[in-house]
Amino acid sequence: MAMIDEPLYPIAVLIDELKNEDIQLRLNSIRRLSTIARALGEERTRKELIPFLSENNDDEDEVLLAMAEELGVFIPYVGGVEHAHVLLPPLETLCTVEETCVRDKAVESLCRIGAQMKENDIVDWFIPVVKRLAAGEWFAARVSSCGLFHIAYPSASDQLKTELRTIYGQLCQDDMPMVRRAAASNLGKFVATVEQSHLKTEIMSIFDDLTQDDQDSVRLLAVEGCAALGKLLEPQDCVAHILPVIVNFSQDKSWRVRYMVANQLYELCEAVGPEPTRADLVPAYVRLLRDNEAEVRIAAAGKVTKFCRILSPQLAIQHILPCVKELSSDSSQHVRSALASVIMGMAPVLGKDATIEQLLPIFLSLLKDEFPDVRLNIISKLDQVNQVIGIDLLSQSLLPAIVELAEDRHWRVRLAIIEYIPLLASQLGVGFFDDKLGALCMQWLEDKVFSIRDAAANNLKRLAEEFGPEWSMQHIIPQVLEKINNPHYLYRMTILQAISLLAPVMGAEITCQKLLPVVINSSKDRVPNIKFNVAKVLQSLVPILDQSVVEKTVKPCLVELSEDPDVDVRYYANQALQACDQMMVSS
Repeated sequence: MAMIDEPLYPIAVLIDELKNEDIQLRLNSIRRLSTIARALGEERTRKELIPFLSENNDDEDEVLLAMAEELGVFIPYVGGVEHAHVLLPPLETLCTVEETCVRDKAVESLCRIGAQMKENDIVDWFIPVVKRLAAGEWFAARVSSCGLFHIAYPSASDQLKTELRTIYGQLCQDDMPMVRRAAASNLGKFVATVEQSHLKTEIMSIFDDLTQDDQDSVRLLAVEGCAALGKLLEPQDCVAHILPVIVNFSQDKSWRVRYMVANQLYELCEAVGPEPTRADLVPAYVRLLRDNEAEVRIAAAGKVTKFCRILSPQLAIQHILPCVKELSSDSSQHVRSALASVIMGMAPVLGKDATIEQLLPIFLSLLKDEFPDVRLNIISKLDQVNQVIGIDLLSQSLLPAIVELAEDRHWRVRLAIIEYIPLLASQLGVGFFDDKLGALCMQWLEDKVFSIRDAAANNLKRLAEEFGPEWSMQHIIPQVLEKINNPHYLYRMTILQAISLLAPVMGAEITCQKLLPVVINSSKDRVPNIKFNVAKVLQSLVPILDQSVVEKTVKPCLVELSEDPDVDVRYYANQALQACDQMMVSS
């Protein structure tokens, strides 16, 4: 939005700019519409600016998209809600353009305006727009109209409501698949506004037409309507009308339709109640888990925990677990990855015994999967299993897999494991961490890949925050400081970075006694990169240390570095000295 103190552009300038050949000028002009409207005042905006925009919509899609967006928030500039109807004509025209994103934005803006309009204005102005678009010769207009019914319907009279329902029914049987698709995807929003008495009659017949459409792209959108309708109907009606449709869809010849059912099925279980779920939906879900298309199995596997939560543990163990076992050795890595990302959530549902007997072997097979994503998805959700089976069992089975991942030849896998270490540490506790994972964290500081070393230094900081300075003094600081003598300068640089990250967590006393001497010592290093990193670290330590220490220890070291033969070392040393002086002045 333009700022108020911008020069106020008269309409003549706008017209010139909108006719300019340069698209950027036209775009800027549209984005300044609110400023222009303020300059013109409400009445001239209604009488001059809006009609001009209505006529001037033969432009690049980018400009039309910006116009559709601006008009959605234009009610204040035309004199408030009572004059909102003047914004409908330009948006109605934009609803008929070929470019989908422009139409979608125009529909969104119309909905925003319609939601604020008074009831009688909706009847007088908004509903005629919907009817004109729905009767448009060009399919684009009819597609756009489908997204407006849910705004128009609640304010309409009974006679108009009947008419709107009839029109929507016609759109669902339109010759163009694009229109039927739009009608199917907006059905959920529309039925939410329709009275209960009409749901079972007119709306169900509309819905039946969509579910039997010959285009799979229409049928798959009708699946979403199943869930929306299921929530609105009484359970017995849902069982009578929606359940057979879903069961049919779960065996549809198009995998895309089955994919949508796999995504939506658990929502329907709540709508139909426990008995039909057990009798009809569980077999349908099992079919989807064993589908011959990997995409369908991925969608079904991703919902396995949500589905199990709705069922009793017995049903889940009896029907779903055998499929889960099969999926854990599925030929598609993406199926196994989808399963690994949710399977941990099954532990609380099934309880301790079933988890140990049935799930733990599946976790272990996924932890040994050849694809790192599968293994990482398991490790990232361990807390859910820990709550159910306890740490001892978990650590016995889990640790070998973590160690294996920590030494994986793909550096991205090692990186992902490092990022989970603080989470594992908090879940598994300090004792487990010291025994098993401490050595790994130190090993990563000397990895060949910089990103790993960088992440390892950050990891140490997060561990220090998790377990506190006292623990860090025993288990982190000595091992880190030992490595400052590594013959390779890149590894020495990582240690300096680790020190600068750990210092704020450890506090002034430990920093002064243990960390600062090591940094000062490194200023004598023969490699310039180390020396200018020393200057950077010292600058970061200044706010933590006492003034007396800065004066006696830090500044002399920086003065020495500021006279170094290397230009970079001198530059960073001077930067640090300036920071010291500023600290002195401010304190």
